[in-house]
Order: sequence, then structure tokens, then C-alpha cells
Amino acid sequence: MDQKRALTSVDLAALVTELRRHAGAKVDKAYLYPDDLLRLKMRDFDAGRLDLLAEVRDPKRVHLAAQERVPDAPGRPPNFAMMLRNRVSGADFADVEQYEFDRILTFRFERGDAATLVVVELFGDGNVAVLNEDREVVSCLDTVRLKSRTVAPGSQYGYPASRFDPLTATREQFGAVMDDSDTDVVRTIATQLNFGGLWGEELCTRAGVEKTLDIADATDDAYDDLWRVIETLRTTLKEGDLDPRLYRDDDGEVVDATPVPLEEHEHLQSEAFETFNEALDVYFHELERETEQPADPTSDRPDFEEEIARKQRIIEQQEGAIQNFEEQAEAEREKAELLYAHYDTVDEVVRTVRSAREEDVPWDDIAETLREAAERGIPAAEAVVDVDGSEGTVTLELGDDQTRVTVRVREGVEKNADRLYTEAKRVAEKKEGALAAIEDTREELAELEERKANWSADEQAEEDDEEESEDVDWLTRSSVPIRRDEQWYERFRWFHTSDGFLVIGGRNADQNEELVKKYMDKGDRFFHTQAHGAPATILKATGPSEAARDVDIPQQSREEAAQFAVSYSSIWKDGQFTGDVYEVAPDQVSKTPESGEYVEKGSFVVRGDRTYYEDTPVGVAVGIQVEPYSRVVGGPPSAIEGQAETLVRLEPGQYAQNDIAKMVYRQFRDRFADGSFVRKVASPDLIQEFCPAGGSRIVD
Repeated sequence: MDQKRALTSVDLAALVTELRRHAGAKVDKAYLYPDDLLRLKMRDFDAGRLDLLAEVRDPKRVHLAAQERVPDAPGRPPNFAMMLRNRVSGADFADVEQYEFDRILTFRFERGDAATLVVVELFGDGNVAVLNEDREVVSCLDTVRLKSRTVAPGSQYGYPASRFDPLTATREQFGAVMDDSDTDVVRTIATQLNFGGLWGEELCTRAGVEKTLDIADATDDAYDDLWRVIETLRTTLKEGDLDPRLYRDDDGEVVDATPVPLEEHEHLQSEAFETFNEALDVYFHELERETEQPADPTSDRPDFEEEIARKQRIIEQQEGAIQNFEEQAEAEREKAELLYAHYDTVDEVVRTVRSAREEDVPWDDIAETLREAAERGIPAAEAVVDVDGSEGTVTLELGDDQTRVTVRVREGVEKNADRLYTEAKRVAEKKEGALAAIEDTREELAELEERKANWSADEQAEEDDEEESEDVDWLTRSSVPIRRDEQWYERFRWFHTSDGFLVIGGRNADQNEELVKKYMDKGDRFFHTQAHGAPATILKATGPSEAARDVDIPQQSREEAAQFAVSYSSIWKDGQFTGDVYEVAPDQVSKTPESGEYVEKGSFVVRGDRTYYEDTPVGVAVGIQVEPYSRVVGGPPSAIEGQAETLVRLEPGQYAQNDIAKMVYRQFRDRFADGSFVRKVASPDLIQEFCPAGGSRIVD
């Protein structure tokens, strides 16, 4: 019998009931493990320490884990984990709910006046998305762009299409779904009622209904018997009156864990547990141990096939999005052109409705008048198919294809058409972005296929034991995987502090202006040198999609931001080794000069008290990051040394910016066994972006 590798919708319904008993628990910290395993460490004042595990790839699971079965904390936390820590550390676990009867759980965490939602998807490729209270995606493990839904930073989170929910359905709705089926009873319950194969068979067994009975031959009595056992099950799940079981085969290997005993599993060995969480914890712990393979010198071969298939799926999604954008843009343009083609008709309707509203005629009366006019054969009225007073719009059917176009009655034909053309342009711009994204994905796919073709098992070093959190020695690997995920801030100067805070600075006067106007929020800190010719440096307290709030920023992060500001200023270019930097709050920074004064582009007026960092030493390290993303990183050495696989330290010297970049590139190429990896992710041009303007030399 196959072992369960993913939780069912019934399992999740039972879990929600148990997990809600821990509402009010405090979140201590969030962890993300390499295999896309998320762990939230919490404290329940009654139950003590809680560790919530959520794994979304293989296996797909969510449950509380005993402390002895919790994996050791990983080494360097990836950006996703740091972001989640910043949002939920110290927050209260407020609630968890299952989306309809789907394999999706949404956890709600509250801290102060802000809330964070963590959505765990246990279907398809699996995913974890972090949302703000408006359900806007802050970050996610995987970006999803489909015609039916979008999961991407900055967008509204899109749940999958609604499914039939047997936990809220009525007897009539159940009967209607069954009657619409064209297969047998068990397949209908499994697919149309969304119970899945095992529970489809279990419900038939409990009801005494033949599994292979054709729907056409099913009687009302059979429906009643099935509905009775479904009602019993959903009452058990909602009230939490569970009797969890762990099932094993004759060899003692785990096969399943269920919230209640199953008649379909009567032939298996069973073990009772007090809670379903405990049963799942033991099950998945033993499942992992049983499926571990003995050491194999070829086992460190990357799973190229899975990655290639994933890239191909992404390309299919992107192609679908591009086609959708094209269709949307073309539809908006056609609507605009129809307004002009039927100018007189549209103008007559708009002016008639507007005149009536100016005389305070109710919208319902206007709609009735238009209906009567249409019945009398007045062409303009015949084109009207809907009047919406709440939106102040009228919808007309225009052209041979009777295309529906909605117009705002307060605007003339020209303004309505301009609005549609503008929307078409906006959608077309989204298409251009999608075209660029698909080219990047195709390049990544080509690189994967090239690496697969060139792979040699005897060149691969033995994988380090991830369970002991040992770092992989990427420098000696003959093939280093490339993981790319370009971020919005990478067009500026940037780095992450030792504590995981983002610091961004302008490369020129235009970027200085943009950073202060668009990206500086309440709670952030602004840094600048006393000398002219320095970047506007912002230490971000929160991400661009998060609500601005006050955050306790450690002193080390502030000092690293100060060193960043002085190192990329004219102080370095002048060959000096120290400079003074000051720090202020965002509300102290302004573009409004004193009377009679002028503020240049990229410069600002700073008022009020300042915190000074005197004689701050310059210093820049440039390195290559392999995990979680493959890219060049650069900034204060104390921050970069914890993030880069290898690095080179720079100080003011005699080599021009482009020359020092080439020297650093040669050092990186010599350090990595996989020279192609360095060439692809750390070219001299990319390295030069992190080198200060002016002369530099490598610190021995």
C-alpha cells in the first residue's frame, strides 16, 4: 500500500480544529529550511513550547512537532525567513482557517495594529505566501501567474477557483452535484465532492453503498445513506471529537495517519493518539526516516529533470499570461474604437442620463424610462443593457458582435474612450514585462539543460549533511546551481545588514530623489555624510509592500549603514580612509529650502537633531552569494562576510573602477572550480556595480 505523502482536505479540516486551541500563542522566531520546510517557533502559556512545521513540496504537511523531532536551526536565514521574522516575531497566533474544502490553510498573526497572514498551499507544486492585512502579497516562495490566479509580491493574493464544500453544503446541493455526474458513486464523491480517493471509498463503505454503482442507478435511499455519513463526519471534524490513528503495514512501516479510524484500514496495524497533531508528527518523522537512502557517491547529482520541468511549467504560465494581456489590451482598444464608431448613440445616452441626474431623477426611474424607450424602438435606448447607479455607469451593446461597453455618464464619449485606451496601454506594458520575464526564464532553462548535458557524477563532491546544518563547500563543486530572483532594489546600491535589514542608496542624483520620495517610510533611518557627493542612504525598517512602523534596529545595522554611506561617497574617491556620517528620521528630510536658498537635484534639507558617526572607516567587501540566490553582493565587510561564499575586501587605492572589477573577477574565477558559474553570475560588469567610484586596491 502506498504511503501518504500529502495531507487531505479532511486532514486539514481536523487540524484547523486542533490548532485553534492554541490561539493566543506568541511567535518567537521563523525558520526556513532548504527543502522548503517552514518552522514557526511559538510559546503557548498553557501548553508551553510549540513548533509548527509546514512543508509544501514532498511531503506536503502541516502539524505541530515534538521538540525532539524538530530539525536543528539552519545556518544563515534566507531573505524570506528574515522577512517573516520581522513581521511575526512577538506576534500573537490569532486564527487559522481552511479555504473552503481546499488544501489551503491561512494562518493569522497579530501584533499591535498590524496583522500578517501566512498562506500554506498543499496542492500542486506547493507554496507559502505572506500577506498583509489587505491580502496583498509581501513575499512568496514561488511566483504564480496564471489566467485564473496570481501569487506575486505586490499583487492581491488569488485563491484558486471555488470548489464544492461538503462541510457547508445542504442535502439539496449534495444531491444536485451527484445527479450532475456521469460516472460511478465513488468517483463522484472523490472528485466532484472533493473528498479524494480514500475518503470516497470510506464513505461508501460506511454508508453501505456499492462503490461502483453508476450514478444513473443510484436511488434516493443511497443518497440519504451517503449524506448521513457525511453529516456525521463533518460534525466530528467541526467539534474536534477526534480519535486519531497511525496505521502500519505488516512490515511495521507507516502507511497513513487519520483523524478518525477508517474501515478501509481495518487490515492494517493501528495505534491510537491523543491528538491528530501527535499522530502526524510521528507519521512524517518515520516516513522521512524510512525513505532516507544509504550514502551513494552519485546521490549529490542535482535533480535536473525536476528543475527543468519546473522551468517549463513557469514558461507555460508566462505564455498564458502574455496571451491574456494581449487579449485584454485588444479588447479595451476595440471598446474605445466602438465608442467612436457609435459616437452619436453613446453621446445621446450619456447626455440623456446626465440631464436626468441633474434634475435628481432616481436611477431606477432612469433605467425604467430607457426600457420603455427601447420598447418603442428608439435606437439609442435599445443599446442600453444595464444601468448601475452605485457606479454611475451605463452599459451598452455596440457593433455587430454586440460587444458590451461600460461608460461613465459624468464623462463624455472622448474621456470614456481615452480611459479605455489608457487601460489598454497599461495592460500592454504588463505584457512587455511578462515578455522580459519569459526570456529570463528561457535563459535559465537553457543553462539548466547545458549543465545537465555537461554533468559528470565523478566530479561531484559529496553532499554535506544538511540535518547537521553544515555548509556546502561550493568553491570545490564542479557544478554550482544558479538560483536567480531579481529584486526591485537591485538597480540601486544595496546590501543587507548583519541583522537582515535592507540598506539602499542612490547611484546618482535622480536615484537619490526617487529613493527619498518613493521608498523612504516612517520607521526607516536616513544616512548621509558630511561631505558632498554621497548617496542618499536609507536603512529600511520594513519592506516596500509592508505598512510603515517603528522597528527596533540594532546598533550594528546602523553602523554598517553609516559605513556604506561613507564608502560610496566622495571620501573614497578622494583617497581618504574615514569620514563623518549622520543619521536622522524621515520626517527631518525635506526638499523645501530656507527662504532665498536653492536645493539641487539629489540634495535635501535636513532639520533637527542628528546622530553622528564620527571618523567612520571606509571599507567595502565584494563577494559571491550562492544561497539562497546566486548573485554578486557588496557592502560593509562585517555584513557581507556572513552572506557570501567568498569575498574580496577593497580599500582606497590606485586602480580605476573597471580595472579593480576585472581583478576581483579573476580572483573569483580562480577560487571556484566551476568557472562557468562565476562567468554567469559575477561578470566584471556586475562586480563593478559594487565597487566605489574612484581608485581602489585589494586588501591582502
